[in-house]
Amino acid sequence: MTSLKTLILQSSNLNDQLPTTQGFLDLKNLEYLDLSYSTLNNSIFQVIGTMTSLKTLKLWGCNLNGQIPTTQGLCDLNHLQELDMSDNDLSGFLPSCLANMTSLQLLDLSSNHLKIPMSLSPLYNLSKLKSFYSSGNEIFAEEDDHNMSPKFQLESLYLRGHGQDAGPLPKFFYHQFSLQSLVLENIQMKGEFPNWLIENNTYLHQLYLENCSLSGPFLLPKNSHVNLSFLSISMNHFQGQIPSEIGYHLPGLEVLEMSDNGFNGSIPYSLGNMSSLQGLDLSHNFLTGRILSNNSLQGQIPGWIWNMSSLEFLDLSGNNFSGRLPPRFNTSSNLRYVYLSRNKFQGPITMSFHNPAEILALDLSHNNLSGTIPEWIDRLSNLRFLLLSYNNLEGEIPIQLSRLNQLTLIDLSHNCLSGSILSWMISTQPFDFGFSSQQSLEFTTKNVSLFYRGNIIQYFKGIDFSCNNFTGEIPPEIGNLSMIKVLNLSYNSLTGPIPPTFSNLKEIESLDLSYNKLYGEIPPRLTELFSLEVFSVAHNNLSGKTPARVAQFATFEASCYKDNHFLCGEPLPKICGATMPPSPTPTSTNNEDNGGFMDMEFFYVTFWVAYIMVLLVIGAILHINPYWRRAWFHFIEMSFNNCYYFLMDNLPILSKFGFS
Repeated sequence: MTSLKTLILQSSNLNDQLPTTQGFLDLKNLEYLDLSYSTLNNSIFQVIGTMTSLKTLKLWGCNLNGQIPTTQGLCDLNHLQELDMSDNDLSGFLPSCLANMTSLQLLDLSSNHLKIPMSLSPLYNLSKLKSFYSSGNEIFAEEDDHNMSPKFQLESLYLRGHGQDAGPLPKFFYHQFSLQSLVLENIQMKGEFPNWLIENNTYLHQLYLENCSLSGPFLLPKNSHVNLSFLSISMNHFQGQIPSEIGYHLPGLEVLEMSDNGFNGSIPYSLGNMSSLQGLDLSHNFLTGRILSNNSLQGQIPGWIWNMSSLEFLDLSGNNFSGRLPPRFNTSSNLRYVYLSRNKFQGPITMSFHNPAEILALDLSHNNLSGTIPEWIDRLSNLRFLLLSYNNLEGEIPIQLSRLNQLTLIDLSHNCLSGSILSWMISTQPFDFGFSSQQSLEFTTKNVSLFYRGNIIQYFKGIDFSCNNFTGEIPPEIGNLSMIKVLNLSYNSLTGPIPPTFSNLKEIESLDLSYNKLYGEIPPRLTELFSLEVFSVAHNNLSGKTPARVAQFATFEASCYKDNHFLCGEPLPKICGATMPPSPTPTSTNNEDNGGFMDMEFFYVTFWVAYIMVLLVIGAILHINPYWRRAWFHFIEMSFNNCYYFLMDNLPILSKFGFS
């Protein structure tokens, strides 16, 4: 195959056989070689060095290790335009011979253990280099050589390190005028915001300077012809106020992230001029006044924010906003995510959206909301997340909630809701959904309330109805939710048995049914839930034997079964014997508290057994001992005489009240 131009051998288990394959060394006309995710060793470079016509070489994820070879022909591929060796175990410094690849346009060395100088000096001679990617390597400081300047004009540069001190921004950036995308993350550069970088690169649309130890004021570019659409300067040390004219200098921004800095003062009203803005994150600053999350903002949400007709992500959580919820969200037709948690909103849930079917997440948790869950909730037909926990909501769950067939995570815990848990409100439909990297939510799982952020949320499905007043039995249909990971029904007044269908919850990690009035046996097939890490049925009225101590159930302690007085078996101290007391069964399923763990039927049985035993003991004593027998009959005779004379003496008085 000496005329072969393209060869793709992805995910092949080649090991060291490729260099010795007959005829493979003769592929001198090969231009495209893809061996990605194949099992290789470094001897592959001897073969590749003979393919002098190569233009594209992809070796990502091939278990390559050690230093990039300098003597095996790799650097002699002067026709190579694209080289991808990412996701390997390469180490050491960049070899100077890379400068021989004068045709190279794209170089990707991400996810290795290489030492990359911040100045990129080994690449200065690559005049055609347009894109360089180096995420997950060690970026170190190197003193600039003022006698050297790069021959390349980069369009894309991605440098993500591990928090090393890389010194100030290298001088070669002053010679770049074609940048379109620049990402510098976890690199301790220090210095001020490089507004000149935006001015010099008029085609720059993405600037990402996160966790770079930059400080000082945030200076806007003076150039009015700015095409920037994505700007992130989060996790730095910027101080002072956000420039009031930011909305006029950067009108085309779609995403603005300035969180985790030291900004103070009020939010500029010019943000309302950013009509294309889809994501805005100003959280974890010292902002004051009337408007974003985790600041000290208070009062009402200002009206100018609704001028952002392209707004997609709204996070005002963790502030001191008070009063009633905004009645209308009608301006933005693209709104997808609404996070208003951890504020002081009061009153009922009264909200209207421009396009309610587009809302995917609604978080109103940790407020002082009251009233019932509104019946219009079914208008949010594509809702995935509904978080209403830690409020004062009451009443029953509306039937309209059953129509949200895309719902995968619902948290109604810590309210005053009542009624039964309706089985028809649970949806089992799968979904495909993309998430913002800044999206976060709070959910209680494994007995701990945590914030979940980023793409992990798309794998998260759960139900939390804890700390309410729900009654009735647990719907067995919940067992059809085979992909659910969290189920918390604790601290209610649920009765009945644990549904055997719970053994179908193969993905569940946390199951909490504690503090209810459940009875019956624990389904033995629950031991098939191999993903279960947290399990609690404590403080119920369960009976019988605990599940077998196998797999993950061997790790659950006695506290998981605490205060079920008719349970026995390990890890409880009570050993299951041949004569166990009869299992309790309920006589009522109402929400009345009987004041204890024992049901009435069991009480009646034990009472009459004890009563009969007492009579038999008394009869036996009277039969055996004549003295006590005579004393007993004397006591009976005296009791009858006393009753007779009492009635005769009081008969006239009783007759006055109608007794004869």
